[in-house]
Amino acid sequence: MPLQSYGVLKGKAVNKIMASSSNEHFQILINADGTSYRIAINVKSQVSPPEVLFYMDHDYHHEITDAIKSANLNAGYTHLQSAPGGLAVDFIRRNMFDVQELKPIPYNSPGADNDINEKLDFYVTQAMDEDGAVVYAWGDKWGPENAADQYFHFTPGNGIHDIHMNQGNDGSYKKDNGVWQDGALMIYFPSREQWVAIFIAFQVQSFHTDDQTGDPITAPPVEQETPIRIIAAMVNPEDDDVGKESVILLNKSNQDIDLTGWSIVDKNVNRDTITAKTIPGADTLKITLTGRGAQLSNKGGTITLLNAEGLKIDGVSYTAGDANLQDELVEF
Repeated sequence: MPLQSYGVLKGKAVNKIMASSSNEHFQILINADGTSYRIAINVKSQVSPPEVLFYMDHDYHHEITDAIKSANLNAGYTHLQSAPGGLAVDFIRRNMFDVQELKPIPYNSPGADNDINEKLDFYVTQAMDEDGAVVYAWGDKWGPENAADQYFHFTPGNGIHDIHMNQGNDGSYKKDNGVWQDGALMIYFPSREQWVAIFIAFQVQSFHTDDQTGDPITAPPVEQETPIRIIAAMVNPEDDDVGKESVILLNKSNQDIDLTGWSIVDKNVNRDTITAKTIPGADTLKITLTGRGAQLSNKGGTITLLNAEGLKIDGVSYTAGDANLQDELVEF
Protein backbone atom coordinates (compact mmCIF):
# COMPACT_ATOMS: atom_id res chain seq x y z
CA MET A 1 0.00 0.00 0.00
CA PRO A 2 1.20 3.61 -0.51
CA LEU A 3 3.15 5.41 2.19
CA GLN A 4 0.91 6.27 5.13
CA SER A 5 2.71 9.36 6.45
CA TYR A 6 4.09 10.97 3.31
CA GLY A 7 5.30 14.52 3.67
CA VAL A 8 8.22 16.91 3.77
CA LEU A 9 10.51 17.78 6.67
CA LYS A 10 12.03 21.25 6.86
CA GLY A 11 14.80 22.23 9.26
CA LYS A 12 18.43 22.98 10.06
CA ALA A 13 21.09 20.27 9.77
CA VAL A 14 23.08 20.10 13.02
CA ASN A 15 24.84 16.72 12.89
CA LYS A 16 25.38 13.71 10.64
CA ILE A 17 26.67 10.14 10.65
CA MET A 18 28.08 8.62 7.49
CA ALA A 19 26.96 5.17 6.41
CA SER A 20 29.01 2.10 7.31
CA SER A 21 28.84 -1.66 6.90
CA SER A 22 26.76 -1.84 10.09
CA ASN A 23 24.59 1.18 9.24
CA GLU A 24 23.60 1.36 5.57
CA HIS A 25 21.94 4.76 5.90
CA PHE A 26 23.41 8.24 5.88
CA GLN A 27 21.90 9.87 8.99
CA ILE A 28 21.20 13.61 9.38
CA LEU A 29 20.11 15.26 12.61
CA ILE A 30 17.65 18.11 12.00
CA ASN A 31 16.61 20.86 14.37
CA ALA A 32 13.16 22.28 13.57
CA ASP A 33 12.44 25.14 15.97
CA GLY A 34 13.60 23.09 18.92
CA THR A 35 12.22 19.71 17.84
CA SER A 36 14.71 17.08 16.70
CA TYR A 37 14.24 14.76 13.73
CA ARG A 38 16.47 12.22 12.03
CA ILE A 39 16.66 11.82 8.26
CA ALA A 40 17.68 8.27 7.24
CA ILE A 41 18.89 8.05 3.65
CA ASN A 42 19.36 4.64 1.98
CA VAL A 43 22.80 4.30 0.44
CA LYS A 44 22.67 0.59 -0.39
CA SER A 45 19.96 -1.69 -1.77
CA GLN A 46 18.90 -4.82 0.11
CA VAL A 47 18.10 -6.35 -3.28
CA SER A 48 20.87 -7.11 -5.79
CA PRO A 49 22.51 -5.16 -7.33
CA PRO A 50 23.45 -3.36 -4.10
CA GLU A 51 24.47 0.00 -5.60
CA VAL A 52 21.68 2.58 -5.59
CA LEU A 53 20.98 4.86 -8.54
CA PHE A 54 22.05 8.40 -7.65
CA TYR A 55 21.74 11.86 -9.17
CA MET A 56 22.78 15.15 -7.62
CA ASP A 57 22.14 18.56 -9.19
CA HIS A 58 24.40 21.21 -7.66
CA ASP A 59 22.37 24.12 -9.11
CA TYR A 60 18.81 22.86 -9.28
CA HIS A 61 16.18 24.83 -11.18
CA HIS A 62 12.64 23.47 -11.16
CA GLU A 63 9.11 24.72 -10.63
CA ILE A 64 8.96 22.87 -7.29
CA THR A 65 11.52 25.25 -5.76
CA ASP A 66 9.20 28.17 -6.61
CA ALA A 67 6.34 26.21 -5.02
CA ILE A 68 8.39 25.57 -1.86
CA LYS A 69 9.18 29.27 -1.46
CA SER A 70 5.55 30.23 -2.04
CA ALA A 71 4.34 27.67 0.50
CA ASN A 72 6.49 29.25 3.25
CA LEU A 73 6.40 26.00 5.22
CA ASN A 74 6.79 25.99 8.97
CA ALA A 75 9.83 24.19 10.36
CA GLY A 76 9.18 20.52 11.04
CA TYR A 77 7.08 17.92 9.27
CA THR A 78 4.25 18.81 6.88
CA HIS A 79 1.91 16.09 5.65
CA LEU A 80 1.41 16.17 1.87
CA GLN A 81 -1.38 14.87 -0.31
CA SER A 82 -0.01 12.40 -2.87
CA ALA A 83 -1.44 14.33 -5.79
CA PRO A 84 -0.37 16.87 -8.42
CA GLY A 85 -0.67 20.59 -7.80
CA GLY A 86 1.06 20.72 -4.42
CA LEU A 87 4.51 19.91 -3.06
CA ALA A 88 4.44 16.12 -3.57
CA VAL A 89 7.40 14.68 -5.48
CA ASP A 90 6.99 12.25 -8.36
CA PHE A 91 10.19 11.50 -10.28
CA ILE A 92 8.23 10.56 -13.40
CA ARG A 93 5.13 12.76 -13.45
CA ARG A 94 6.70 15.96 -12.13
CA ASN A 95 9.72 15.69 -14.43
CA MET A 96 12.05 16.19 -11.50
CA PHE A 97 15.12 15.38 -13.62
CA ASP A 98 16.16 13.31 -16.63
CA VAL A 99 16.21 9.74 -15.31
CA GLN A 100 19.04 8.99 -17.73
CA GLU A 101 21.20 10.97 -15.28
CA LEU A 102 20.74 8.34 -12.57
CA LYS A 103 23.92 6.28 -12.22
CA PRO A 104 24.86 3.38 -9.92
CA ILE A 105 27.13 4.45 -7.10
CA PRO A 106 28.74 2.55 -4.17
CA TYR A 107 28.10 3.82 -0.67
CA ASN A 108 31.81 3.64 0.24
CA SER A 109 34.82 3.33 -2.03
CA PRO A 110 38.55 4.19 -1.82
CA GLY A 111 39.42 7.53 -3.37
CA ALA A 112 37.95 11.01 -3.34
CA ASP A 113 34.40 12.02 -4.29
CA ASN A 114 33.48 8.65 -5.82
CA ASP A 115 30.84 7.30 -3.42
CA ILE A 116 27.49 8.41 -2.05
CA ASN A 117 28.85 8.92 1.47
CA GLU A 118 31.26 11.60 0.26
CA LYS A 119 28.77 13.29 -2.05
CA LEU A 120 26.13 13.60 0.64
CA ASP A 121 28.67 14.64 3.26
CA PHE A 122 29.99 17.50 1.13
CA TYR A 123 26.71 19.43 1.05
CA VAL A 124 25.31 18.30 4.40
CA THR A 125 28.46 19.65 6.07
CA GLN A 126 27.95 22.96 4.27
CA ALA A 127 24.32 22.99 5.40
CA MET A 128 25.48 22.51 9.00
CA ASP A 129 28.09 25.26 8.77
CA GLU A 130 26.13 27.94 6.94
CA ASP A 131 23.64 30.09 8.83
CA GLY A 132 20.28 30.11 7.12
CA ALA A 133 20.80 26.93 5.09
CA VAL A 134 17.61 24.87 5.03
CA VAL A 135 17.21 21.13 4.47
CA TYR A 136 14.02 19.70 2.93
CA ALA A 137 13.47 15.93 2.98
CA TRP A 138 10.52 14.18 1.36
CA GLY A 139 9.59 10.70 2.54
CA ASP A 140 7.66 8.68 5.12
CA LYS A 141 7.55 9.96 8.70
CA TRP A 142 7.95 7.84 11.82
CA GLY A 143 7.44 8.73 15.48
CA PRO A 144 7.31 10.28 17.92
CA GLU A 145 8.52 7.15 19.67
CA ASN A 146 8.71 6.40 23.37
CA ALA A 147 12.41 5.57 23.19
CA ALA A 148 15.34 7.85 22.44
CA ASP A 149 16.69 8.00 18.90
CA GLN A 150 19.19 5.17 18.40
CA TYR A 151 21.79 7.31 16.60
CA PHE A 152 21.56 10.85 17.99
CA HIS A 153 19.93 9.90 21.34
CA PHE A 154 17.35 12.69 21.46
CA THR A 155 13.93 12.01 22.98
CA PRO A 156 11.40 11.22 21.66
CA GLY A 157 12.70 9.42 18.57
CA ASN A 158 11.31 11.10 15.48
CA GLY A 159 12.22 11.21 11.83
CA ILE A 160 11.66 10.59 8.14
CA HIS A 161 12.90 7.84 5.83
CA ASP A 162 12.20 6.37 2.35
CA ILE A 163 14.17 9.27 0.88
CA HIS A 164 14.12 7.58 -2.51
CA MET A 165 11.77 6.67 -5.35
CA ASN A 166 8.69 4.93 -3.96
CA GLN A 167 7.11 3.42 -7.07
CA GLY A 168 8.04 0.93 -9.78
CA ASN A 169 8.79 -1.84 -7.25
CA ASP A 170 8.04 -5.50 -7.86
CA GLY A 171 8.16 -8.49 -5.55
CA SER A 172 8.16 -7.94 -1.80
CA TYR A 173 8.48 -4.15 -2.12
CA LYS A 174 5.49 -3.78 -4.44
CA LYS A 175 3.37 -2.99 -1.37
CA ASP A 176 5.18 0.37 -1.04
CA ASN A 177 4.23 1.56 -4.52
CA GLY A 178 2.26 4.73 -5.09
CA VAL A 179 2.30 7.81 -7.28
CA TRP A 180 3.17 11.32 -6.07
CA GLN A 181 5.01 9.98 -3.01
CA ASP A 182 8.66 9.83 -4.02
CA GLY A 183 11.40 10.80 -1.59
CA ALA A 184 14.03 13.45 -2.22
CA LEU A 185 16.54 15.65 -0.42
CA MET A 186 17.04 19.33 -1.21
CA ILE A 187 19.25 21.89 0.48
CA TYR A 188 18.71 25.62 0.02
CA PHE A 189 21.61 28.04 0.55
CA PRO A 190 20.02 31.52 0.64
CA SER A 191 23.36 33.36 0.76
CA ARG A 192 23.99 32.29 -2.84
CA GLU A 193 20.43 31.45 -3.96
CA GLN A 194 21.54 27.87 -4.59
CA TRP A 195 19.39 24.74 -4.48
CA VAL A 196 21.12 21.36 -4.28
CA ALA A 197 18.84 18.43 -5.14
CA ILE A 198 19.55 14.75 -4.48
CA PHE A 199 17.57 11.87 -5.95
CA ILE A 200 17.96 8.15 -5.23
CA ALA A 201 16.33 5.07 -6.78
CA PHE A 202 17.05 1.35 -6.93
CA GLN A 203 18.23 -0.49 -10.00
CA VAL A 204 15.32 -2.95 -9.76
CA GLN A 205 12.70 -0.19 -10.05
CA SER A 206 10.83 0.61 -13.26
CA PHE A 207 10.48 4.17 -14.56
CA HIS A 208 7.24 3.48 -16.43
CA THR A 209 4.54 3.01 -13.79
CA ASP A 210 0.76 2.83 -13.58
CA ASP A 211 -0.85 6.23 -12.99
CA GLN A 212 -3.10 4.86 -10.26
CA THR A 213 -1.01 2.30 -8.38
CA GLY A 214 2.61 3.18 -9.16
CA ASP A 215 3.17 -0.47 -10.11
CA PRO A 216 5.66 -1.17 -12.92
CA ILE A 217 4.29 -1.46 -16.45
CA THR A 218 7.69 -2.05 -18.04
CA ALA A 219 10.75 -3.78 -16.68
CA PRO A 220 13.83 -1.91 -15.39
CA PRO A 221 16.52 -0.72 -15.87
CA VAL A 222 16.21 2.99 -16.65
CA GLU A 223 14.67 3.09 -20.11
CA GLN A 224 16.81 3.76 -23.14
CA GLU A 225 16.72 7.23 -24.66
CA THR A 226 13.97 7.77 -27.25
CA PRO A 227 14.49 9.98 -30.32
CA ILE A 228 11.69 12.49 -29.60
CA ARG A 229 12.50 15.42 -27.36
CA ILE A 230 10.71 18.54 -26.11
CA ILE A 231 13.14 21.31 -27.00
CA ALA A 232 11.17 24.54 -26.45
CA ALA A 233 7.80 25.98 -25.51
CA MET A 234 5.95 29.28 -25.83
CA VAL A 235 4.85 29.56 -22.21
CA ASN A 236 3.93 33.25 -21.97
CA PRO A 237 2.63 34.59 -25.30
CA GLU A 238 1.98 38.31 -25.53
CA ASP A 239 -1.57 37.87 -26.80
CA ASP A 240 -4.42 35.90 -25.25
CA ASP A 241 -3.04 32.52 -24.18
CA VAL A 242 -5.84 30.55 -25.86
CA GLY A 243 -4.45 29.02 -29.01
CA LYS A 244 -1.09 30.76 -28.55
CA GLU A 245 0.80 28.47 -26.18
CA SER A 246 2.83 25.87 -28.01
CA VAL A 247 5.40 23.11 -27.59
CA ILE A 248 8.17 22.26 -30.06
CA LEU A 249 9.27 18.66 -30.54
CA LEU A 250 12.49 17.43 -32.14
CA ASN A 251 12.87 14.08 -33.88
CA LYS A 252 16.53 13.15 -33.46
CA SER A 253 16.25 10.09 -35.68
CA ASN A 254 16.19 10.03 -39.48
CA GLN A 255 12.87 8.15 -39.53
CA ASP A 256 9.36 9.60 -39.55
CA ILE A 257 7.56 8.72 -36.29
CA ASP A 258 3.83 8.17 -35.99
CA LEU A 259 2.27 10.42 -33.33
CA THR A 260 -1.26 9.01 -33.48
CA GLY A 261 -2.71 9.00 -29.96
CA TRP A 262 0.21 10.92 -28.44
CA SER A 263 -0.48 13.77 -26.01
CA ILE A 264 0.96 16.75 -24.14
CA VAL A 265 0.28 16.86 -20.37
CA ASP A 266 0.69 19.82 -17.99
CA LYS A 267 1.59 19.91 -14.28
CA ASN A 268 -2.06 19.43 -13.27
CA VAL A 269 -2.39 16.37 -15.55
CA ASN A 270 -4.54 18.22 -18.10
CA ARG A 271 -3.80 16.98 -21.60
CA ASP A 272 -4.00 17.89 -25.27
CA THR A 273 -4.07 15.12 -27.86
CA ILE A 274 -1.60 15.78 -30.65
CA THR A 275 -3.46 16.07 -33.95
CA ALA A 276 -0.42 15.82 -36.22
CA LYS A 277 -0.04 12.39 -37.80
CA THR A 278 3.75 12.20 -37.86
CA ILE A 279 6.90 14.07 -37.00
CA PRO A 280 9.35 13.90 -39.92
CA GLY A 281 12.80 12.42 -39.46
CA ALA A 282 15.53 14.88 -38.44
CA ASP A 283 12.95 17.66 -38.12
CA THR A 284 10.90 19.63 -35.62
CA LEU A 285 7.17 19.92 -35.08
CA LYS A 286 5.26 22.75 -33.40
CA ILE A 287 2.28 21.63 -31.33
CA THR A 288 -0.18 24.46 -30.66
CA LEU A 289 -2.20 23.86 -27.51
CA THR A 290 -5.96 24.28 -27.65
CA GLY A 291 -6.30 26.09 -24.32
CA ARG A 292 -8.93 23.56 -23.29
CA GLY A 293 -6.51 20.84 -22.20
CA ALA A 294 -2.85 21.27 -21.23
CA GLN A 295 -2.05 24.81 -20.09
CA LEU A 296 1.35 26.32 -19.43
CA SER A 297 1.21 28.24 -16.15
CA ASN A 298 3.17 31.47 -15.85
CA LYS A 299 4.02 30.44 -12.26
CA GLY A 300 6.21 27.57 -13.45
CA GLY A 301 5.18 24.13 -14.56
CA THR A 302 5.95 20.89 -16.32
CA ILE A 303 5.39 19.60 -19.85
CA THR A 304 5.20 15.86 -20.48
CA LEU A 305 5.01 13.96 -23.75
CA LEU A 306 3.14 10.64 -23.68
CA ASN A 307 2.84 8.09 -26.47
CA ALA A 308 -0.35 6.28 -27.50
CA GLU A 309 0.16 3.68 -24.73
CA GLY A 310 0.46 6.41 -22.11
CA LEU A 311 4.19 5.84 -21.60
CA LYS A 312 6.30 8.90 -20.90
CA ILE A 313 8.57 9.73 -23.84
CA ASP A 314 10.01 12.99 -22.52
CA GLY A 315 9.35 15.61 -19.86
CA VAL A 316 10.68 19.03 -18.92
CA SER A 317 10.06 21.66 -16.27
CA TYR A 318 10.29 25.44 -16.25
CA THR A 319 10.34 28.00 -13.43
CA ALA A 320 8.38 31.18 -12.84
CA GLY A 321 11.52 33.05 -13.89
CA ASP A 322 11.55 31.22 -17.22
CA ALA A 323 7.88 32.12 -17.72
CA ASN A 324 8.70 35.82 -17.33
CA LEU A 325 10.10 35.72 -20.86
CA GLN A 326 6.99 37.09 -22.51
CA ASP A 327 6.50 36.16 -26.16
CA GLU A 328 9.84 34.29 -26.21
CA LEU A 329 10.47 30.57 -26.39
CA VAL A 330 11.69 28.81 -23.26
CA GLU A 331 14.42 26.40 -24.37
CA PHE A 332 15.06 23.01 -22.74
